[in-house]
Amino acid sequence: MNSKGLRRTALCIAMGICLSSTLSLQSAHAANTDGSLVGRTTPNAEVTVRNPATGFTRTVTADEQGSYRFPFLPVGHYTVQSSVAGEPAGAAAEVDISLGNATNYNLGAGATNLATVQVVGSRVISPVDVTSTESATNITRQEVARLPVPRDISDVATLAPGVNKGEFGGISFGGSSVAENSVYINGLNVTDFYNRVGFSSLPFSFLQEFQVKTGGYSVEFGRTTGGVINAVTRSGTNEFHAGADIVIDGIAQADGENEPAQVRSYDDSDQNTYAVWASGPIIKDRLFFFGIYEKRDLDAQNTNDGGSTLFVDNGNNDFWGTKFDWQISDNHQLELLAFSDKNDTTEDSYPFNYLTGQREAQQNRTFNKSGGDNWALTYTGYLTNDLSVKVLYGENERTASVNSLNDSTCNLVQDRRVNADFIGCTANTSVVDRKDDREAARVDFEWNLGDHNVRFGADHENNTSEYSSVYPGDGLRYEISNIPGGRRVNGVLIPAGPTAYVRTREVSNEGTFETVNEAYYLEDNWQITPNLMLNLGVRLEKFDNKDAQGQSYIKMDDMVAPRFGFAWDFVGDGRSKLFGNAGRYFLPVANVINIKQAGPFLDARRFYLFEGFTTLTNPTTGEEVPQPILGAEIGSVDDSQGNGQVGDFRGEVDADMDPVYQDEYILGYQSMINETWSWGVRGIYRKLHDAIDDMEITWNGFCSMDSFVMANPGKDLTIWADTDCDDEADAFTTIDTSRTGWLLGEDENGNPITIGWDKAKRTYRALEFVLDRAWDDKWAFNASYTLSYSKGNAEGPVNSDTDFSDSGRTEAFDNPFVAMGGYGYLPNDHRHQFKFRGAYAFTENWSVGATLDLQSGRPISEFGAGNPFDTTEFLSHYICEANCDADDPADRVFRLSKRGAYDRLPWVYSLGASIAYSKNFGDHKLNAKLAFYNITNQQRVLERDETREEENGIGSVGETWLNGTQYQSPRYAQFILSYEF
Repeated sequence: MNSKGLRRTALCIAMGICLSSTLSLQSAHAANTDGSLVGRTTPNAEVTVRNPATGFTRTVTADEQGSYRFPFLPVGHYTVQSSVAGEPAGAAAEVDISLGNATNYNLGAGATNLATVQVVGSRVISPVDVTSTESATNITRQEVARLPVPRDISDVATLAPGVNKGEFGGISFGGSSVAENSVYINGLNVTDFYNRVGFSSLPFSFLQEFQVKTGGYSVEFGRTTGGVINAVTRSGTNEFHAGADIVIDGIAQADGENEPAQVRSYDDSDQNTYAVWASGPIIKDRLFFFGIYEKRDLDAQNTNDGGSTLFVDNGNNDFWGTKFDWQISDNHQLELLAFSDKNDTTEDSYPFNYLTGQREAQQNRTFNKSGGDNWALTYTGYLTNDLSVKVLYGENERTASVNSLNDSTCNLVQDRRVNADFIGCTANTSVVDRKDDREAARVDFEWNLGDHNVRFGADHENNTSEYSSVYPGDGLRYEISNIPGGRRVNGVLIPAGPTAYVRTREVSNEGTFETVNEAYYLEDNWQITPNLMLNLGVRLEKFDNKDAQGQSYIKMDDMVAPRFGFAWDFVGDGRSKLFGNAGRYFLPVANVINIKQAGPFLDARRFYLFEGFTTLTNPTTGEEVPQPILGAEIGSVDDSQGNGQVGDFRGEVDADMDPVYQDEYILGYQSMINETWSWGVRGIYRKLHDAIDDMEITWNGFCSMDSFVMANPGKDLTIWADTDCDDEADAFTTIDTSRTGWLLGEDENGNPITIGWDKAKRTYRALEFVLDRAWDDKWAFNASYTLSYSKGNAEGPVNSDTDFSDSGRTEAFDNPFVAMGGYGYLPNDHRHQFKFRGAYAFTENWSVGATLDLQSGRPISEFGAGNPFDTTEFLSHYICEANCDADDPADRVFRLSKRGAYDRLPWVYSLGASIAYSKNFGDHKLNAKLAFYNITNQQRVLERDETREEENGIGSVGETWLNGTQYQSPRYAQFILSYEF
């Protein structure tokens, strides 16, 4: 092995394609469903690449400088051969093509091969293009099998530096909220577009490889200000194969030492999956299939926070998936992906005593449905030696349906005076029927022009939501609360005597809502010198969110997203690399905004004095259940969020709204230490510009008003409004919401006194360090440390500190006081993150793996309910400390508590370990792994109730303030058994 070839092989290891956990800085020159092969050979030679498993063969002619390129190569193992005048020019080589990466290989007699492919252990290593500007981590099924990592895409994604588990079951990339990511399966976007939290998922038995993009990704990707998960499935070959996988999960019970015992003392969950699969040729070298069926059994139980209700879940949620690959000819391919991830789960509820462990007769049964049917058809054409195209059309379906046996007769009753338990005969918080259907089409071209590799394309999505939602029973939600110390409820001072009140809330909505997203992109990868590459690209985005009548509600176009990157192998020996990139990324508006703001949405809230209970009969059990008696109504009805009518959107949405976008800058360095060890560092800066959120406008510059408007907080707002104060809108007016928009009152001359909103701000600064030792059939090790700072007054489209998951409808800007003085450390700010993992094979068949994650705790805010400017009682960073019952807010004494400044949660760590056995019996393979997670059974608090003063409770301390609301999962074990022949 020559020294330069050895160094380039080691650099491939350093760049991370050899180990899933590396901070891999991969080439941005490959499409999102496959890879590419590039290199140099004899000028004008013919270069042929062939996949022995499928017979796929393609030949290109090198240019006059000897450069060649194979774009759009399916992930797999290939041979590559150069020939001149029909005679081989040197020996054939073997290369691996990985997802989203460009493999470099120089070949031919006398070639100076800085990119020689070498064998590490028994594995052929794919070298990595040192001109890469993208930050990504590639993971394969084989690599997951060596580590104690749950077989879940979200869990594996957190192997990458700067990626963490977040609220609502999502993941946070680089300080972003969980509602800012995109997920692709075989090029099909499967991201939830209703709320942008979650995605359609596939079992690991169906996945071949996936890539986690944490920054610097090319203009091919958009609609995200977080990160990208990009996966491909397994495919068939010329050999028939079949197998079975059994996965048994068992979660240990919580010990209750670090949390209220009633929260999870009786929690238990067992979820087992049984998969069978088969693959092979339908027509040898031409048509192949892969099919999988997975049976999923769920048996779980948990209690509510008060320990008074036991919920028992059961599910039989089967998955099926298939992939067909048709190699029509060497220049034309067609593939079909289809899968169904439908889930049907029933949940039975029982009155329960956590002290005795006794449950009573079944109270209700709730039915939950999710998932759907998905498919995508993709054509790949190699049109000429230098021009290739890929075309995709597909549909992604996600349903969400919730209903219960008691919905027609049982009311939703919640007693918030003690522990917020539901005390009626249902705990089903809404009767929902929703179907989200994405129709996706895209075309991608690649044109090789010597030193310029030009990529361009377009993609189009129609995202349609069919939606209906009401509360069960009589359509009202009843909430019983103590009258606060200030005795002010719904703006009314309550005289002495009554101790509690009831708030009823009626929420309903129905309709069909569509969003159209379009994008066009152009990118030039310019190899200026053999050691310096520039990546120059631009993406043009268009978003069109429509109302229930099909009219544009929020429409934004001409969004220009430039991307620029460079990579410099400044020594020229393949041992080190300086790289950087800068880019702009736009975030679309979720469909929940269309539904909640642009439909016949009703949200009516009324307040009454509480006069005790009467009883109703539970139709399921026949028992008597409490129903609050409503006394005198307090104040007027609040339906400012929606009155059940489709309004005049000219007065409800900014006519000239700016989109939400993020600018990102990355500068990094990476170097090999020796032939197996590498290290790297990168600095990241992200700045989020603007927010789109609902704002309550009470002054339009001419007259008082009261309407929630979708707009950019702290920027100009243009709406159709009443300008002559006759209660009839008559003209467009522009309001500078950084200075005005909220009416405080009048001065002594009768002139209005107003204030405005702070502009949305979020910045993320981080340093990431990675040390890696590549797998060599003996052992591997990876360590990363991330130092990060996430600050601002807006977490993103969702709020995890107040548990508000409607994307783009947070409380953060409902009025000016919510964000006022609230700049500080955000909920996704984890100052220090350490990630360690490794694997060791102590015999040919036996190996062990371990992971250790350590993370400093998130900041805790202290939310109040009032402010020193007016009588608004909602959510703020002002805490009342004296004279809190004064009628004039100026007489009250407030303390400003900045965001995240109250305290921090403790450090959290989790230790995992696994032992694996692998054995081949001829054509038969047996694999088994026993993994343990959170071995020390840490159950530290991950979230606390941060609302000190409850709504309508200025000066009082909420009974649940600082109570733990989320904890680490208890210790559990997972056993995996796989057999293949």
